[in-house]
Amino acid sequence: MRDCHLQLAKYQRDEVRLPNDSRKDIFTKAKTNRKRLKDGLAANDDPTPIGQRTQGSYAMRTMIVENGEDYDIDDGVYFKKEDLVGLKGGDKTPLAAREMVCDALQDDRFNDSPEALKNCVRVYYNEGYHIDVPVYRHVVVKDAWTGKESDHYELASSTWKRSDALAVTSWFQDFNKDNCANASKDSDKGQFVEVVRLLKAFARSRSSWKGKISNGFVISKLAADHWAEVADRDDKALRNVAKAVRDKLSWKQAVKHPVLDDNIIEDGNAKAMFLYDKLDEKLKHLDVLDEWDCDHASAMSAWDKFFNTDWFSQQPDPDGAKSLAQKVGPAIKRGETRYA
Repeated sequence: MRDCHLQLAKYQRDEVRLPNDSRKDIFTKAKTNRKRLKDGLAANDDPTPIGQRTQGSYAMRTMIVENGEDYDIDDGVYFKKEDLVGLKGGDKTPLAAREMVCDALQDDRFNDSPEALKNCVRVYYNEGYHIDVPVYRHVVVKDAWTGKESDHYELASSTWKRSDALAVTSWFQDFNKDNCANASKDSDKGQFVEVVRLLKAFARSRSSWKGKISNGFVISKLAADHWAEVADRDDKALRNVAKAVRDKLSWKQAVKHPVLDDNIIEDGNAKAMFLYDKLDEKLKHLDVLDEWDCDHASAMSAWDKFFNTDWFSQQPDPDGAKSLAQKVGPAIKRGETRYA
């Protein structure tokens, strides 16, 4: 396979990974939103949260540059179960908990008011950002026989649903650290997180795919399920994982949750099948990379087609204007392989 590691690494770094300035801007809005929520809850005589934590792609460092800068950050708010009490003294319903948070976040300065959605409260910003605030309750359960206590978190969805976004973040960071030689502690660096970003960029590379293809969480878990690091070859690692994910989805679409005894999605999932179709279709563009006489222009064109961009074709040939014969020598004959 022709070596395109330098180009893929640069593309991920310069065009895909969300810049630090944008991360800081998003988190600044999240911190302001946290204060707004706490103040609003206090003003409404509602319970005080036991914590607020960023989660999802922001926490896992897999946020990517989006067309139109439609960025979002998940910033969960956590309450004690016993503090979420309904009007008649029973448990507050999931809808009531989301509405409580939504009411606390109202602000006349917003052009679009915060909205209680199925799994979160969404706060809209004029700049194209939005903050999703999932609402959780902390549940402590005592075993009737042993008296031993255990705890877990539940998300205010259509029902109170077992969930642990913080554990998912820890799983992702640990996986990156344990499986990548150059991983950083915060998971900003490491071949695994970089390949996940590239896979997410592929999934968002065509506007017509929006809403039809698997989300970042599913893509991240699929990448982990089929991961194998390839030292100094991001291009090879990406292609290997993409092929393995395609092959898996061709016969089974269920994806197991990384920290809960449950599946993220089940067999027959339409978005997973769409991901399979598009991987199967677009990976064919990369077949040229295996040809013995694949030159720089052909390789860059292939990656452009895969990612639906013209960025790669603008990259200079690292070997300059040397001809193929000069690069590989006259002794190489058709059918021999130069690139591993």
